[in-house]
Amino acid sequence: MQNNNFHRMAWGAVALMTVMLPACQSPAPSGEATADSTTVKLITLDPGHFHAALVQKTSNADIDSVVHVYAPAGPELEAHLALIKQYNERAENPTHWQEEVYTGADYLEKMIADKKGNVVVLAGNNQQKTMYIKKAVDAGLNVLGDKPMAINAANFGLLEQAFADAAAKKVLLYDIMTERSEITNTLQKELAHLPAVFGEQQTGTDKEPGVVIESVHYFYKFVSGKALTRPTWFFDPAQQGEAIADVGTHLIDLVQWACFPEVVLDYKKDIDVKSARTWPTSVTLSQFTAVTKKDSFPDFLRSYVVKDSILQTHANGEVKYTLKGIHVKMIARWDYKAAEGGDTHYSLLRGSLANLEIRQGAEEKYQPTLYVNPVKNDTAFEKSLQQAIDDLQSRYAGVTKEKTAKGWKIVIPQSFKTGHEAHFGEVMQRYLQYLKAGQLPAWEVPGMLAKYYTATKALEIAAKK
Repeated sequence: MQNNNFHRMAWGAVALMTVMLPACQSPAPSGEATADSTTVKLITLDPGHFHAALVQKTSNADIDSVVHVYAPAGPELEAHLALIKQYNERAENPTHWQEEVYTGADYLEKMIADKKGNVVVLAGNNQQKTMYIKKAVDAGLNVLGDKPMAINAANFGLLEQAFADAAAKKVLLYDIMTERSEITNTLQKELAHLPAVFGEQQTGTDKEPGVVIESVHYFYKFVSGKALTRPTWFFDPAQQGEAIADVGTHLIDLVQWACFPEVVLDYKKDIDVKSARTWPTSVTLSQFTAVTKKDSFPDFLRSYVVKDSILQTHANGEVKYTLKGIHVKMIARWDYKAAEGGDTHYSLLRGSLANLEIRQGAEEKYQPTLYVNPVKNDTAFEKSLQQAIDDLQSRYAGVTKEKTAKGWKIVIPQSFKTGHEAHFGEVMQRYLQYLKAGQLPAWEVPGMLAKYYTATKALEIAAKK
């Protein structure tokens, strides 16, 4: 029976069919595993952000090639399907996804009623994301959600309940923390837990924190080789969220993951948000048009527009807090377009024997680079660092050190620099392992709660200024 809200996307054969065919009529392409009771079957819900497609950039034998998409019709869905099409049609290692799409106004209710898969992928408008999470969990579905999973205090309360419900229903709710897969972050964490190199983590002070972490992102950027078109709501703090609650969650996560790996955190006891502030980035109408392909500001952004043509978008934030007594300073910023390079990352962990610093500026040719700057740079320290590098060879073969004016640069083989887009596949692989085990590591859910508490509490404090 025909249903005009259903579409099957199977590029390379037929571009569009308005009749949904049973999955059994579409055998898995050669080399791909057919679905069985252990196969992950993806459901993509309302994909408004390109991260939803990046989860599917590479094929995985544990994931069914048929993906069910439930979303309102429009440019965001079209952009998502275009990226999947690009991955299917590329010359090298093409994917073989078949997207079965439902675009009725009741797409959320239809997804829950159909239960065509067992893992819901969420990456889109953050105003609705926490509600989507709760509905999916209540339906007994696993959820892999892009950050952020909560952008305000009310969302945090709903998210906390969703985690409790997920535990009761024995489904896994997990967020996509790609930055844990970036090799300089990984090696910084490794060295931070070698007493002979790092010593002890310094608690620091408000003026000189023990941990400083900052990222700069850009509205104009390229994804999978093409200029990205952002939805207009991306510039609305009520829909995308403030920078603190958006990309700031990556930074907060890295601090927890690096300083207290596999430690079960209690956000009610371990975190004290001291101060927070936000400030805007000015975006001209011409810049807005270049990024969104829209020639005017929508009504929901009008209150942020000055001089009729400059959008004061909510794009920057700073938080000072303590995590188990360690002073942390976190800054998340957005600018329009990078003069050179792209998004940048900075991270400093202060140790009693050495500081571990990641820089990504002009000197580093805009590539993240890890430095080890000892408090006392003598032959004894060099020997300890070399021993640490030797010990790392079994997992990170080819890593070496290079002398600098302040200490040492860690030289990392190119093979470990897989890139941001590849990190989504790496997160998916970790999540698949958790699904097979039937549970997340004990520290992950408390860590997610601690992260979203920190971000949303900071926003409450910033709003009072």
